[in-house]
Amino acid sequence: MAKRPEPVQVVKQRRDAALQRLVGQVPYIQFLGIEFERHGDELTAVMPFHEQNIGNPMIPALHGGATAAFLEVAAIIELSWAMTWEDMEAGTIIQDSPRILLPKTIDFTVDYLRSGLPRDAYARARVNRLGRRYASVHVEGWQDNKSRIFAQATGHFLMPPRDG
Repeated sequence: MAKRPEPVQVVKQRRDAALQRLVGQVPYIQFLGIEFERHGDELTAVMPFHEQNIGNPMIPALHGGATAAFLEVAAIIELSWAMTWEDMEAGTIIQDSPRILLPKTIDFTVDYLRSGLPRDAYARARVNRLGRRYASVHVEGWQDNKSRIFAQATGHFLMPPRDG
């Protein structure tokens, strides 16, 4: 007799808990107020507008450092999410398991295409290459219109060792 599949709600709760555990490991994510929306295996990073993230009050425009950090965080969490997806689906990531090791940034290049306005920002990362030791990621950030990106970045990361 085949094993009965888990209820959808159980699977969603496990995925959401794994994502929250992953995001909770990085205090800077909480400092910037970054949140993650999950639809299946697709993540969208959201940086709600906060006055503290304004760099030039005359325009006003988002600070370039806040923008770069937002895009880098989106890339690192996307990489970690991709690395642990199989573990999450197998149910081997549990609340008491050790912390997930995060990728280390080798380099990260940001292209500022237009001023970030004083409103919520969104970012989505795409993993171009995910190997055992190295990964390459591209990230795009937008605000009101996904087709009008205000910043994009490319990063290369040193991947943590995998058990087994």
